[in-house]
Amino acid sequence: MSRQRFIALCVAALLAISGALYLSTQRNLPRDPHGTPLLPWLAGEMNTVTALSIRKGAAAPSVTLHKQGEQWTVMERGDYPADVSKLRKLLLALSDAKIIEEKTSNPSSFPIIGVEDPSSPGAKGAEIGIVAASGKHAVIIGKPGAQGSFARRGGENTSYLVEPFISVDTEPRLWIDSKLLDVAAATIQSVEIKPATGPAYTLHRAAAPGDANFVLDGVPAGRKAVDSAALAPSPSTYGGLTADDVAPASDVDFKSASVAILTLSGGGGLTLTGTASGDKHWIEIKAGKDEALNAKAAGRAFEISAYRYDAIFRPLEQLLVPKEPPPGSKKAGAPVDAPVKAPVNVQPAKKRPPAPPT
Repeated sequence: MSRQRFIALCVAALLAISGALYLSTQRNLPRDPHGTPLLPWLAGEMNTVTALSIRKGAAAPSVTLHKQGEQWTVMERGDYPADVSKLRKLLLALSDAKIIEEKTSNPSSFPIIGVEDPSSPGAKGAEIGIVAASGKHAVIIGKPGAQGSFARRGGENTSYLVEPFISVDTEPRLWIDSKLLDVAAATIQSVEIKPATGPAYTLHRAAAPGDANFVLDGVPAGRKAVDSAALAPSPSTYGGLTADDVAPASDVDFKSASVAILTLSGGGGLTLTGTASGDKHWIEIKAGKDEALNAKAAGRAFEISAYRYDAIFRPLEQLLVPKEPPPGSKKAGAPVDAPVKAPVNVQPAKKRPPAPPT
């Protein structure tokens, strides 16, 4: 071998060794994760997600959303329809989450930022489990940070601060489809109320075509109904009615209940049966011709707000002009047992005697 060829081979070998050492060094350098997706797989598999679970402070999930055919339901609420828009909002937030910086990899420090084992009692973070085309995935969303949320991917020790902030509700009632009724006041022809206690009554629309006035049937003798505007059902009573929670009807005691029967234009009808239990107000729904609503409400009771419940089951006394106080009684607003002041005995001023003559 010539000297020139030997030198060329040595130079080539040195270059190869140097290149290998450089690549090895680059592989071992810590990579800056800033700006990378927290869950890089999710964007491409968003439409393949079939289940999402949430657990916090327990071994079992507190919320399980899963796809039943074409419908998403909440398993912990008897597979009642889920709020799909809220589910999609959470999935989009997870898909959009970008890493700001790497945080602790020390498990003993995880509770400080809320990314500890979610089955631990008192865990501050919530684990989100997702089933998609590529399999099962999990991510723990911890406490909020200055710019977003702390997070840790399932099966990894490294935690991160990610943006934007990710909110996770852990109560099943907050994941149900809350839309319940939307009855326009203009379609109501009559309302019959049978309260659990107190007299029953009926409100019906005046006979004139297009008349918005309502008439009260069952006015007690010697009493008068309030004006028609106050009698008419408010547009907000049956319009946009939402449920705060849902439960099996068999779990609610409807033995002593109030009933509201609505007759709607076009021959439709609606029956609401309501009862109060503690600070909760529940109703059952039966819709005459609305098969979809009947299927949704069958065997279920819905918790609604107290003010909407009171507006539906108004007692008769609220529809009557207040009674006039009997003659001779104290007027309304006068102080009770007000002390009567005794008249002041004013003595006439004494006249001074005339001055003696000088």
